[in-house]
Amino acid sequence: MSESTSSIITYLGKPVKDDHGHVIGTMASFLATPGGRIDGVFIEHGDGSIKRYSRDQIKTENNEIILYSTLKMKANNFCNQIPLLWRKTQALKELNEKRKIPEAMYGDLYASFEGALNQLKTEAEDAIAEIDNELQKCNRRIKELNSALINLELEKEIGQIDEESYLIAIELVKEGLKRANAEKNDFKDLKSKLDNNLLGETKVIEEEQPVENQTESTPDLEPLSTPLPEPPESSGESPVVVYVKNVDNPNP
Repeated sequence: MSESTSSIITYLGKPVKDDHGHVIGTMASFLATPGGRIDGVFIEHGDGSIKRYSRDQIKTENNEIILYSTLKMKANNFCNQIPLLWRKTQALKELNEKRKIPEAMYGDLYASFEGALNQLKTEAEDAIAEIDNELQKCNRRIKELNSALINLELEKEIGQIDEESYLIAIELVKEGLKRANAEKNDFKDLKSKLDNNLLGETKVIEEEQPVENQTESTPDLEPLSTPLPEPPESSGESPVVVYVKNVDNPNP
């Protein structure tokens, strides 16, 4: 975040939202360098706890402060870095084949590129494991909230909850379900992107796919042979016409 001290002060005491637009706390304070550059922020989460967050997690959009998930930021970073480093490694190979790199330098360069790529892949696999844990949490939360909906409906049905309380409670639970499902879908999409990068899928493969589909969906060709016309009715004429029509049968 590039905001200065003077600009971040305007957000003190204001709500902080997550990347789904839900309020998760209040802007309490900040850290700044002697030059006035924001180095971190403090957010009060409503339960009395105040936590410090990196400046990289905080963005200001439409006069609001947005707190982004560390895991999502890390995973998106891998999705950008892995394909880039893979392309650089391939380009290095091609330059070597064209003899544009001294042979004595190629080995060390390739080893450093490959080592960095393998390191990124290892860290990406760790991020996938973290995403799997978050998906499990989302699934548990969704199951619990669905149970909460059922309990509200049951108590309403037997007259234990009045209409006003029921409507307020049902909206709260539905909003929680909506948020849990949105987070689950975000994590699923993020995991899919990371999986694709680790498998080495490239844009070239994706562009070739429609060609394969087109080949598979090619309609059957029309028969090449043309059916013979119907034989004329017998008129008592010479059987020469019959022989011409049945050229495949030498014995009429």
